[in-house]
Amino acid sequence: MTSSSDRSPAVDVHAPKSYEIRTYGCQMNVHDSERLAGLLEEAGYVRAPEGSDGDADVVVFNTCAVRENADNRLYGNLGRLAPKKASRPGMQIAVGGCLAQKDRDTIVKKAPWVDVVFGTHNIGKLPVLLERARVQEEAQVEIAESLEAFPSTLPTRRESAYAAWVSISVGCNNTCTFCIVPALRGKEKDRRPGEILAEVEALVAEGVSEITLLGQNVNAYGSDIGDREAFSKLLRACGKIEGLERVRFTSPHPRDFTDDVIAAMAETPNVMPQLHMPLQSGSDTVLKAMRRSYRQSRYLDIIRKVREAIPHAAITTDIIVGFPGETEEDFEETLHVVREARFAQAFTFQYSKRPGTPAATMDDQIPKEVVQARYERLVALQEEISWEENKKQVGRTLELMVAEGEGRKDDATHRLSGRAADNRLVHFTKPDQEVRPGDVVTVEVTYAAPHHLLAEGPVLDVRRTRAGDAWEKRNAEKAAKPAGVLLGLPKIGVPAPLPAATSGCGCD
Repeated sequence: MTSSSDRSPAVDVHAPKSYEIRTYGCQMNVHDSERLAGLLEEAGYVRAPEGSDGDADVVVFNTCAVRENADNRLYGNLGRLAPKKASRPGMQIAVGGCLAQKDRDTIVKKAPWVDVVFGTHNIGKLPVLLERARVQEEAQVEIAESLEAFPSTLPTRRESAYAAWVSISVGCNNTCTFCIVPALRGKEKDRRPGEILAEVEALVAEGVSEITLLGQNVNAYGSDIGDREAFSKLLRACGKIEGLERVRFTSPHPRDFTDDVIAAMAETPNVMPQLHMPLQSGSDTVLKAMRRSYRQSRYLDIIRKVREAIPHAAITTDIIVGFPGETEEDFEETLHVVREARFAQAFTFQYSKRPGTPAATMDDQIPKEVVQARYERLVALQEEISWEENKKQVGRTLELMVAEGEGRKDDATHRLSGRAADNRLVHFTKPDQEVRPGDVVTVEVTYAAPHHLLAEGPVLDVRRTRAGDAWEKRNAEKAAKPAGVLLGLPKIGVPAPLPAATSGCGCD
């Protein structure tokens, strides 16, 4: 007779299945993961508790392919999940995103315990593929070669109640030699302006007060619909939406950054005085080898025009160090642009081979130790400039949108954190009255560090907002759910202004 201690725990067959999504890469992947979460929840899944670490019924990897070790990272994580899957009948693993699009034929061979492989063009098929794999008891690999439906038509579980990504295009028409994204995401396809504005208006009606327009090459918007000024018109149209307080966009390309866009930024009050403009290199020789369609003088001219039109604009960038063939003179040209442009922040990358790109097979690959030394020099220079630019903020009175999860030390320091209009991160003294994420506070900056500002005095004003109401409502609904059932995505970032320097693709 079997004792009660030998019995397996009772399983509630009627309980909803849980899911976990692990996201790697750029903002496009983060936003795609919001859609994957929405699809799974619409199909009846619930998000696994925070920190479940592979204990969910379905684990989805939304992958990136632009880093040299992207596949090693994926297979390492899949390998760690294999014993959990073996011990949990019914558990499923799915792999999607850019690496799945690229390595469609090898994922199941290398990791035969994977149940579903899907690509960048058919994320909407995930629930169907999971069910088909369960019924047929075999892996399902389905990679669409072109976009089946614009992703924004899919249900979305957004991480933030007060800020949201809004995708205006997918794909890219550029052919940069270091980037594999166009091969995986396809040619640029634009949404119709009316569809975009309808989505923004719906988000604002739900309480969202900040949106970030998102595209692989966001300011090329209009090339697919035959209107060269479509992006500036879209910015101005966003300015007319009542209740929309902040508009940002990422990432533009210098080739397509025209004067009408600068004018729209300067003349539209809710378009924030912030610009992320990828440089990649300051050397004309390297830019040509990268197949970037601008040169140093053109880049610096854009920066000059933006500063003339928007004096307080904070400008950030992406830079790749050690591209094949880069000489010491080429690198000095990059340092020259950094000194001239005085970026608020730079996301710097050591060049690494992206399999499948022309640059991966170029001659004159730079030795690792040379790349490292140049990288350290660049970082030191940019740190110095970032600190100097932040010190200019001391004494200024700023309006901050209170953020959630931006200040890692907030609990210990009894502070809250928020983003200024120019997207600088500011930690401020917690006021006596309640302040919610999405609310707006007015503070005076008292101290500057290279990557953040402090407002150590009392908060000058608190403005409760509809966005704060939306955050409060969402959290009240979350608290009312049964224990262990949480909605939304893992903490991979609300529409953060920019991807982290260690995980962004730097391909714009």
